[in-house]
Amino acid sequence: MNKSKYLTVGVAAGLAGLLIGCVAHVDAPRHHPVHVRPPPPVHVETQVIVRDDYVYYPSYQVYYSSTRRQYVYLEGRSWVTRPAPPRVSVDVLFASPSVTLDFHDAPAAHHHRVVQQYPKHWSPPGRDHDNGRGNGPDKSKSNGPDKSKGHGSDKGKGKGR
Repeated sequence: MNKSKYLTVGVAAGLAGLLIGCVAHVDAPRHHPVHVRPPPPVHVETQVIVRDDYVYYPSYQVYYSSTRRQYVYLEGRSWVTRPAPPRVSVDVLFASPSVTLDFHDAPAAHHHRVVQQYPKHWSPPGRDHDNGRGNGPDKSKSNGPDKSKGHGSDKGKGKGR
């Protein structure tokens, strides 16, 4: 039994030594810095190309880009881009004659041609220059009697006399 006792104690001590050696062994902290290069940054380039669209208001010489929600106009000798139109409310501007333009870059590159094609008092064909404010010809007046009312030469007299 003595042999088996020593064998059991030896095996237990060996296993304990193995376990303690695996678990308890920790490197001491290093006193010199470790220089590890970080991986290069990953650049993902996403580009959304949005084409500008412009509506031109000849009465005010103002361009509006609905994609940017900005107004572009000359202020003195400089082109400016602002969130509001100059010297006029948005409602008045939107009620004035306008034309959708067919270019997608800066209005400054096309302004000379646009102003010639759409002068300050321009209005779309078939629309009065007064924008329906009553200064144009009165469309309610007609030339001659209105025959749709049934009043002809009998001047509205009935036949029952």
